[in-house]
Amino acid sequence: MGDRLLLRPHPDGVTLELRVKPKAQTERLVGFHGGALKLSVRAAPERGRATEAVRRLLAGTLSLPLAQVEILSGETSQDKTVLIRGIDAPDLEARIIAALAP
Repeated sequence: MGDRLLLRPHPDGVTLELRVKPKAQTERLVGFHGGALKLSVRAAPERGRATEAVRRLLAGTLSLPLAQVEILSGETSQDKTVLIRGIDAPDLEARIIAALAP
């Protein structure tokens, strides 16, 4: 996969950097972009639609309740910081790698 995913411990879980491609053909985890997780969503980046699509995609793909996925920064940017609540870094990394497997 090339790059290494940068996960940071947080008192409530783990933070994760994202690189988001809005208005894509498909919604999926793409791979790594530097230390960030690259993903694509169909939603346009207007009125929070892409940001909400990111939350739904992460929750669904990683088998987490939507309430555990919180955007900490980057609401209007392609680069976002996300808090995944109630999980530790090794578990999160394993779920991401499994989701990226062909």
